[in-house]
Order: sequence, then structure tokens, then C-alpha cells
Amino acid sequence: MPGHLTLNAANGHTACSYPQFAFERAFACSFFRDFMTETIWFLVVGGVLIFMGLASSTFKRLPISTAMCYLAIGCVLGPGAAGLLNIQLDGDAAVLRVVTEVCMLVSLFAIGLRLRVSPTDRRWLMPVRLGFVAMVLTIVALTLLCTYALGMSWGASLLLAAMLAPTDPVLAHDVQVERPGDTDLLRFSLTGEGGLNDGIALPFALLGIAVCRYEASPDDALHWNFILQAAWGTFGALASGWLLGELTVRLVAYLRTRHGEAFGSEGFYALGLIALSYGVAELIHSYSFLAVFAAGLAMRRVEHRQSGNRSAREAVGTVDADDVSATASDPERAHAFMAERVHGFTIELERIAEVTIMLVVGSVLATMWRELITWQAAIVIGGLFLVIRPLAVEVSLLGSKASGPQRRLMGWFGIRGVGSFYYLLYAIEHAPKQVAAPLVPLVIAAIGASVVVHGVTSTPLMNRYQRARNDN
Repeated sequence: MPGHLTLNAANGHTACSYPQFAFERAFACSFFRDFMTETIWFLVVGGVLIFMGLASSTFKRLPISTAMCYLAIGCVLGPGAAGLLNIQLDGDAAVLRVVTEVCMLVSLFAIGLRLRVSPTDRRWLMPVRLGFVAMVLTIVALTLLCTYALGMSWGASLLLAAMLAPTDPVLAHDVQVERPGDTDLLRFSLTGEGGLNDGIALPFALLGIAVCRYEASPDDALHWNFILQAAWGTFGALASGWLLGELTVRLVAYLRTRHGEAFGSEGFYALGLIALSYGVAELIHSYSFLAVFAAGLAMRRVEHRQSGNRSAREAVGTVDADDVSATASDPERAHAFMAERVHGFTIELERIAEVTIMLVVGSVLATMWRELITWQAAIVIGGLFLVIRPLAVEVSLLGSKASGPQRRLMGWFGIRGVGSFYYLLYAIEHAPKQVAAPLVPLVIAAIGASVVVHGVTSTPLMNRYQRARNDN
């Protein structure tokens, strides 16, 4: 017989050893474990979100950023503690890159909506100087540091510099523009820089990968026109994103004010515009990050022209909760109403993006923390934060109207985070493995250090800056 029955004398029950019953017990145990894991995840995620929602106002008064808390929670959830979040960058790089890219796109679109300044305004010279000149200087200096101080190859040094050069648009909300229309020179410059340099860094990352491949196989010549590709990628993305943003807003406003159609669903319009801008930029081989940023700028610019000297909130005025369509269809308020609703929606998405990426980075940090504590990481982090970034900012702002304290704060708040993590994942996918693997600890260490040191210093330094500004 395939199985047999035995009698348990202690309890009088019959125990079965048929193979099919053993399979059923194993299946039941596996199902129970999966069920409990999912249940624990719901409890953890729900608890984290509610706690951070309740404590968000408290964090504004303390030298602690929300990114620091999410990073710590990610470490606790990682393999070293709870073991609920086990990220393998080698195997999960493709999926993680897509998730990180979506988070970046949402954040860049939200940044564009915050900057309520005409594109011809001279105040844009500051973000352009920081986002292009300071970033290029940072890449050059960091490449030289890694090559001569760490003994890295030129390709690996350039690739690492390209990953660490862009400042972060997701984690820097403590030092960015707080509301549309805020034109404080420090906040406006740092916000605009974060919107620009994450896209402009792409050609340098591609160049770094190309040099790495050439060094690995000199028979493969470099067939890539860096300057033309960078120029087209930048201007093509800005033009296509701006055009799509303006056309979409005008179309929706026209349907609402003239035909009483297309009410509600501002979240759909925001996500649709982000996706369209990304898709068109990819089709014309330009930089999608810049295109989405430009789309957000265009939406806000249309609202600014329609609202005139009034702020967006003043233009919207009082909204009747029982008749929202009356506000949405009012020609005097339609553009401002749509821009503010889309802005509020993207802010919430941006916060979710911050949670997602910081939990992942925290888990990775917990997995490889021993590899992060090295003299190479100390040189890269110290050189970048204390020397290269401040000097690059000072040089790029020569002759500008920025005061000494503003220059020093701009030099300090070169926050590294989601943008650097995205380019790290991109390098893991496309660069030679023997080149990308040693760079992982350096990038993760820089991100972790930036989240901590900039998170601790952002609140007291910005409060001190605001007090000095109010006194003047």
C-alpha cells in the first residue's frame, strides 16, 4: 500500500502518513506563512504612514527629517533585523529603476508646479548656474579626485561623479520653495537646481558608461557625439514638455469654461501629462526628466498669466463644496483651480515616493553596512560635501546677487538621494558589472550620509536663515 495508518495511543487519534496529506500540510503551512507576511506588511506600512502623518508637524520643529525616519525604518525592516525587506540590487535593479524613475518623474512635475516665475525672469539665472555650471564643475572635480586619490579608472571615476553630481528633488523639500509664488533666492535656486540637474546628469552618466566599455574593450570605439546629444536632449525635452503642458491645460480649461465638460479628475490629468511628457521625450530621444519638469512649469505658467498679480489661492477664492464645478468652469478661476488641485495631488504622491525609495535604500544600507565604512567612502563623501560642492557653487555664482550666507547655504545643501540612487540602478543595468559593483557602496554611503547630515542641519540652518531674513 502507498501509505499506512497508525494509532496514537496517547490521545486515541489516528495519524495519517499518506503522501497527499503531507503535501496538504506543507501547502497549508506555506499559505499560512505567506498570509502572515502579507498581514505584517499591511500592519507595518499602515502604522508607518499614520505615525508619519501624525508626527509630520513635529518634525518641522526638530532637527530630524522625514527621510531620516524612513531610512531608519528601512534598516529595521531589512535583513539585519526584521527580515521583511530584502533588496538585491543585482537581481532587482530593473524593477527598482522603474519604480525610482516614476518617483523622480512625479517629484520633478511637482517641483515645476511650485516655481511660479516667468521663464524670462532673471531669477532663473541662479538655478541655471547651479543646475548646469556647478554640476559640471562637480563632475570634473569629483572625477579627478576619484582617479588620483582612489586610483580608479577614468570611466569608473566619471560614472561615479555623474551619479553623485545631481542634487535631489525628492528629499530636499525642507530647503525648497514651500508654496507657489515663493521667490526667496535661496529656496528658489535650490528648487530650480533640483529640477534641472537630474536630467542634465544623464549624458554624463552615458558618457561614463561608454568610457567604461571602451576601457574594458578598446576595440569598441566611442561612436557617441556627446555635445550634440546633450544639447538636443536638453532643449528637445524642455520644448516638448512645455508644449504638452500648455496645450493640455488650455484644452481642459477650454472644455470646462466653454462647454461645461471635463470636470474633476485632476489626478488623472496630472498622471496623464507626466506620462505623455515622458513618452514624447523618449520618442524624440531627449531627456524625459527635463520634459516632465518643463510640463509642470508650463501648467503653472498658464495659471500665472491668467491670475495676473494675484496668488493662485487668491485667484481661486472661496470654493463652494456643494458646487465645485462652478469654480472649475469660471473663466477667471478655472486655471488657478486646476493648477492648485493638481499641485495638491502631486505633493501627496511625492511624499509616497519619498517613503518608498527611502525604505528601499534603508534596506540596502542595512544589508551592506560593513562595506560602507571605508576610507574610500570617507574621501568621496568628505571631498564632495565639504570641498567640491561648496567651491563649485562659489565659482558658478561669481558676479551674482546672492549674499554670502545664501552662497554658503547653497554650497552646503547639495543633497544626494533619489537621483543618485536612480543613476546607480541605471549603471548596474548598463555598465560593465566589474565596474558598477565597486561603485555601489560608495553611492549608498553618500546617500545615507547626505540624508543624515543634511536632515539634521536643514531645520536649524533654515530657521536661522529665515530669522535673519525677517530681521532685514
